[in-house]
Amino acid sequence: MKLEINYPPVTRETVVVWGLLGSYPFGGMTWQVLHYLAGLRQLGFDVWYVEDSNRPVLNPSNLWHSVAFAENAAYLQRQMDAIDLGDKWVFRPKSGEDTCYGAKDVVGLANLYRNAAAVFNLCGSHYIRPDHDDISCLVYVQTDPVLDQIRIALGEEWLTDQLDRHDVLFSYGENLGNSDCTVPIERYTWKSTRPPVVPEWWGSNSTLPDNYRFTTVTTWKDHEKDIEWAGVKYLWRKDLQFQQFIALPQHSQLPLELAVEGINDDDKLKLERHGWHIIPARSLSDPERYRDYIRRSAGEFTIAKDQYVRMRSGWFSDRSVCYLAAGRPVITQETGFSKFIPTGEGLFAFSTIDEAADAIDTIAADYSRHSQAALEIAHEYFDSQRVLSKMMDEIGLL
Repeated sequence: MKLEINYPPVTRETVVVWGLLGSYPFGGMTWQVLHYLAGLRQLGFDVWYVEDSNRPVLNPSNLWHSVAFAENAAYLQRQMDAIDLGDKWVFRPKSGEDTCYGAKDVVGLANLYRNAAAVFNLCGSHYIRPDHDDISCLVYVQTDPVLDQIRIALGEEWLTDQLDRHDVLFSYGENLGNSDCTVPIERYTWKSTRPPVVPEWWGSNSTLPDNYRFTTVTTWKDHEKDIEWAGVKYLWRKDLQFQQFIALPQHSQLPLELAVEGINDDDKLKLERHGWHIIPARSLSDPERYRDYIRRSAGEFTIAKDQYVRMRSGWFSDRSVCYLAAGRPVITQETGFSKFIPTGEGLFAFSTIDEAADAIDTIAADYSRHSQAALEIAHEYFDSQRVLSKMMDEIGLL
């Protein structure tokens, strides 16, 4: 995979992005990191990617837990080569040990931290350790709002100890702190941001594809992050959310497909009986296959986690912005995001099954119009240079 992109000369400071690109070699996770790296480099920063944590590492070949890291380092090298940053990464899979893959050893990594104008903790992927004390500006980028905020309100000290070490906190929960949002906001100020995308990487034509299904990529069951607040339980898992819309294929002009991970045979059969096409999400672990899948789709139909919806967090998906950048219309569950991003052409927010079906009918009636509108939304509201320029300005680096 080679991604075409033009970088200006480096005219600004060094910044480091922490993430899980090498440790969790999934298609969606890979694109999330690449959009940040390329977007910051396009702004003229000297950008480095680093993994320096004790997180579990999954082997790229089979996604099993691994303690042999050479394949992960090779995967990371390929992705960094794809965006012309092949000499700008460090992979230290076990903190406290002296083994580093990539362009720097342990001493060089410490110097990189010391000289960086900022380190971005993308997804909160890295726990802060004493050897990170030399970092002058640590930026937390929360891609999944609500859970942290409730844990803070519940007084979970391990989390506040971590967040206290950060200098600036950003969240994809664009509606946090507003009167219609019920997410508790205590102790910290959260600055709003959005998932960035490099639109040039996703271009496709505006005609309805031959495989004209609305699709999405999702994990079916993950209840470990369910949480209770003020006597109410808020769910992370998506299987129960989908139950509200399981009959949608029977009301849809276009076929609907889920690329899903973690689904059992009974749930898969139930979905298929209602007209859903089901494929394994693991078949899309390769980032190029992930991109091709989105570009071959007619658009995205997806639901959001219960936590995001009921508390009106304003969250928006970094996967959905890839669909938009490919000119593929998106129909997604309302989380409050429509207060900030226009809907009704190219992007639709729904709360009921009838609203979802109406959105599919509207897109099918004039596909090229909604395809173009999706692309315009991606450029206007999610282009990496726009999103990251605002972020860097708020940090004080632009």
